[in-house]
Amino acid sequence: MKDNLAMDQQSAGASRRNLILGAGAAAAVAGVGVALWRFQPQAVTAAASHPVWTQQFDTPSGEGLAMAAFQGKPLLLNFWATWCPPCVDELPMIDAFWRENAAKNHQVVALAIDQPSAVRRFLARQPLGFPVGLAGLAGTELAKSLGNAAGGLPFTVFFKADGSIWRQKMGQLTPDDLAQWRDVRA
Repeated sequence: MKDNLAMDQQSAGASRRNLILGAGAAAAVAGVGVALWRFQPQAVTAAASHPVWTQQFDTPSGEGLAMAAFQGKPLLLNFWATWCPPCVDELPMIDAFWRENAAKNHQVVALAIDQPSAVRRFLARQPLGFPVGLAGLAGTELAKSLGNAAGGLPFTVFFKADGSIWRQKMGQLTPDDLAQWRDVRA
């Protein structure tokens, strides 16, 4: 009888342990699912009427940067910050892409989600050939309206010439990302 009681207690302990492990595994799977959903680019407003085309930003030199000026040609719109290592790492590659493809009507604009003084210091050390706008924290909201639900950086939106979004990318760009976009028509 004592042995049966001990076995019942061991069995109950094993059942509780399995229940706890099962609940933990289910929570982990749910957490991964939620994270993947949050970091996937989300649907956005119709291309032609999207508020991105009405935005104006200051540049580090104090000039105005009107996004409407970039309509009608393919546009890579990159959201970045000086404190974001993957952002800083991808900028020379984006700049080289722009230099190689500007004559083919491919445009690049980078919107800094950062303090203007930090952006100016960064650009003094590492100049970029394409336009840079000072978007500040308002740039985070613009990125969210373009599908960046998590508000993470770097975030890039590839627009086709007709203003429609070809692709959104959360995370650092690769040369393959740029090559695919360069070959997109329309």
